Amino acid sequence: MPAKTAAIASRRPGVLAVHSVDHVGFAVPDLAQARQFYEAFGLDVKSVPGGLEVYAAANPEHCWMKISAGPGKRLRYISFGIFADDLPRFRARLSKSGLPTAPPEGIQSSDSLWLRDPHGVAIEIRVADKYTPNEKAITERTSTPAGVVASYSRSKSAPVRPQRLSHVALFSPNVPRSAAFYKETLGVRLSDSSLDIVAFMHGAHGSDHHMIAFVKSGGTGLHHVSWAVGSLDEVGLGAAQMDAAGHPRGWGTGRHVLGSNYFFYVRDPWGSHCEYSFDIDYVPATMDWHAGEHAPQDALYLWGPNLPEDFMNNTEIAG
Repeated sequence: MPAKTAAIASRRPGVLAVHSVDHVGFAVPDLAQARQFYEAFGLDVKSVPGGLEVYAAANPEHCWMKISAGPGKRLRYISFGIFADDLPRFRARLSKSGLPTAPPEGIQSSDSLWLRDPHGVAIEIRVADKYTPNEKAITERTSTPAGVVASYSRSKSAPVRPQRLSHVALFSPNVPRSAAFYKETLGVRLSDSSLDIVAFMHGAHGSDHHMIAFVKSGGTGLHHVSWAVGSLDEVGLGAAQMDAAGHPRGWGTGRHVLGSNYFFYVRDPWGSHCEYSFDIDYVPATMDWHAGEHAPQDALYLWGPNLPEDFMNNTEIAG
């Protein structure tokens, strides 16, 4: 049989831009509690010196989250992947702008570029494989023929295991400023926005409708990490899975407007969220996506339960 060849990453010629969110780093006050939460969510958690690393089913060797111990929940940094031949160009861009800085305390990263966004969030740029999808996943939501049972016993359902990280949403004290900085510096592009409340941004080399988003707040922080699952059933089963594991608080099931994905958000023990996400819009590398500006009432969800009052709370702000 011929040797199996790796898929070729999609790429937009001549464009200097990050291609993926490689991983996110944050601190929590209780590593044992973090392990229980993320394993219940369906992720693989490994103990490493200094904390935990979190993996998902589709790329079992790739770490999506690095969690360290701290006095409270705190976003430490976000890491983006780039193509190897873009490293010198990014180094020149950052040097010209006077942006390079040292990594956060305790992080060893000699081969990466580090900078801070206008609000102080640490950003890593590193050469890495492209984990953002190269094409939209094909999904079929068809029923069975007449006379054939479509569902199955709940006792026979497999545990929900998210496939990959879809996107990360960060709190920002100035959403338009964050969006402009990440566009100019990292090359991500605006997908949709609503006033100064929220902005969704995609990768120029082909990505989901958003790989990173910004949510208005009084300070910085981690709002949610979204994980792709394989069906609408898995969104609902994931909600039931987390309820059974002692994590009933959340929002969903529903369908978003911006990005179009079906969702269920689970509130973690520290006030941020993990999202089960299915069938998000996709922006190919060959397309110039028209960025829409949406009224707040049309920007959040098409259907679903009312938004919890504390959904937009930033628990990383003191006071």
